[in-house]
Amino acid sequence: MKAAIVRESGQAPVYGDFAEPVPGAGETRIAVTAAAISQVVKGRASGRHYSSSGRFPFVVGIDGVGRLEDGSRVYFVLPKAPYGSMAERAVVPASHCLPLPDGLDDVTAAAIANPGMSSWAAYTERAKLKAGETVLVNGATGTSGRLAVQIAKHFGAKKVIATGRNADALRSLAALGADVTIPLVGSDAELEQKFKQQFAEGVDVVIDYLWGNSAERLLIAGAKAGAEGVPIRFVQIGSVSGADITLPSAVLRSSSIELMGSGIGSIPLERLVKAVGGLLQATLPGGFKIAANPVPLSEVEQAWPKDDSTRRTVFTVDQRKS
Repeated sequence: MKAAIVRESGQAPVYGDFAEPVPGAGETRIAVTAAAISQVVKGRASGRHYSSSGRFPFVVGIDGVGRLEDGSRVYFVLPKAPYGSMAERAVVPASHCLPLPDGLDDVTAAAIANPGMSSWAAYTERAKLKAGETVLVNGATGTSGRLAVQIAKHFGAKKVIATGRNADALRSLAALGADVTIPLVGSDAELEQKFKQQFAEGVDVVIDYLWGNSAERLLIAGAKAGAEGVPIRFVQIGSVSGADITLPSAVLRSSSIELMGSGIGSIPLERLVKAVGGLLQATLPGGFKIAANPVPLSEVEQAWPKDDSTRRTVFTVDQRKS
């Protein structure tokens, strides 16, 4: 079969032939129609993601959309290694498949599942977000962050605060539900002061896609300006701005900050799959918006380096030709 294959560490995927996956007991074979690039997919392809296996060659992609042998459309996640979702066919446990709602097209489903799940799971599984609470999304201008703003409002957040470096992208977030935007510019002291103002007014949940310096400033500001004894649930999801931070120990001793992570390993797989199911069912009624760029899988070598955070690159497979 044709697939996007990583042959050696540090190399980008190439389009080529790979052995067909064979389903075992409890597994099902899927004719893939769409699979999207995500930060996890890129991290695994490069070997830098914490869940990378380190074995080569392999087919890239952790999730996608396709059809079962009976023709029903499904979203699927985590094909068994060394197979991935960016191929003509994939094999997954039957429990890793979810039916797609009528009206939700394949490209949109593939594009929204991973970035939308990141905040959906963080809100439901980790932060336990309640209607009427205030949410701050750190790194809201990327695909995942934009969805985190929309999903917070869908869950009934009273106020959503969005941060980011791109001024134009920040301004566009008002139409998606952001009530306050904070540009991540200026000195540490200036940034901390902006955050302290919001914490003084009340922040219940922080969803962090950046880590790095802005997360440091947020945690310090929350400790200084948050209401005494009132928890701030800080959920760490991504590390676009850096893998490490320096945090004074007093930040945690002197505050009610609850620092936690959300991702593969912190939430049982079956509940992550359930979170995707909730997201997909809510996408149309919730009016969630995501920009996607569909590209034939055969063009993976040209499209891979052009992927950015503004539009999801979704590789498509025409099963009539495979």
